[in-house]
Amino acid sequence: QVQLVESGGGLVQAGGSLRLSCAVSGSFNSINRMGWYRQSPGNQRELVAVITSGGTTNYADSVKGRFTISSDNAKKTVYLQMNSLKPEDTDVYYCQSLLTRSYGGPQYQYWGQGTQVTASS
Repeated sequence: QVQLVESGGGLVQAGGSLRLSCAVSGSFNSINRMGWYRQSPGNQRELVAVITSGGTTNYADSVKGRFTISSDNAKKTVYLQMNSLKPEDTDVYYCQSLLTRSYGGPQYQYWGQGTQVTASS
């Protein structure tokens, strides 16, 4: 079974920083992409940042210049460094992984359990 385990959420004052981590474990062939999404009650889950296995990144406009996504392929871990946090960044953040379970096989999507990030004003 594939599992995504997140850590690093918490409460900070506006302007502060947090670093999220997400480690993928279990049996699979390869990771194509990993990323972070966020969701607040009553709203759709939205993309924050993603990174491909080749290192290509994509960010939501609202976080560009403040958040940085990176990955350690050997550790099968993705990170999200969040600086200059704003109250509107307050949400539950979810790690996502797109991976294949066998060589040449289909791609599957997995989610972490979510971690709360709160930036107080």
